[in-house]
Order: sequence, then C-alpha cells, then structure tokens
Amino acid sequence: MVREALARAQFDAGWYALAVESFRMIVEASPADDYAHFGLGLALARAGDPGKAAEYLALAAAMRPDLPHYSAALRDVRATLRARAHGSGADKAGS
Repeated sequence: MVREALARAQFDAGWYALAVESFRMIVEASPADDYAHFGLGLALARAGDPGKAAEYLALAAAMRPDLPHYSAALRDVRATLRARAHGSGADKAGS
C-alpha cells in the first residue's frame, strides 16, 4: 500500500506528526489493519502522546498477540506513562 510506505518513510525520517496523520488515515480506512494501529501507536509515542499511543498499541497487540514486538512497544509506552505519573506525583509532593 502506498500510504503505508509513505507513513513508514515519514516515521523513519523522524517526521512523527506526518507519520501520525498517514497511519491515522490507514486506520480509518482499514480498522482491522493491525500494522496501521501499531505504526500509529509508535508515531504517537515518538510525537509525545504516550496516552493515545497506548490505545493504538493495545489494539495492535490484541489483534496480533503472536507478535512480541507489538506487546513490547505497548509495555514501553505504559512504562513511560507510569514514570510520568510517578514524576508528577513527586513534583506535587515537593511543592
């Protein structure tokens, strides 16, 4: 698919916001495309939105539990969310 090739190229070039939009278009057109959910999740994580990233990575991991890199990416994003929540709590306690 041409859109997927574009999204991958944008991601590889570090153009995460553009990759988000391209992967989102694929997800909207083909909601059962596990790789599009995975790519969208990764791009969202790199673009600085781990909360949204976790949603799409969870969907990808649920669609393809046989692919360990999907689950690994989801664990990484969830760890980022926990670290941010922990850091926010520590910041508030210190204030």
